[in-house]
Amino acid sequence: MLYETIGVVRPNSLKEVKEIVLTAGQMILRQGGVIRDISNWGVFHLPRPVSLNQTRYTKGHYFVLRYDSGIRTHEELTRTLRVDPRVIRAGGVKLGDGKLETLSRFGEVQWKNLE
Repeated sequence: MLYETIGVVRPNSLKEVKEIVLTAGQMILRQGGVIRDISNWGVFHLPRPVSLNQTRYTKGHYFVLRYDSGIRTHEELTRTLRVDPRVIRAGGVKLGDGKLETLSRFGEVQWKNLE
């Protein structure tokens, strides 16, 4: 199945984001998955302030990881990201129904202009 995981990391350094994505990617590949896309969205304000490990965050460094894997790999990846102290938030969703026609519709994220 195709999954997409969005993670929000402390906005301290790009090095931390790279280490977290590398760890996640290695976990997916070790269990027979395929990485389809990795996107670095950069630093944005969080929708609301988050307190984590006695620190209050108002900004976070966002990344998106799109991959094919089994449900157990997806659950393990989500669990691993949630226990990492550098990750503020992480969550994932299943995309499509596993059929090629459906999966081929997914592409770049289209942002609406609200001007």
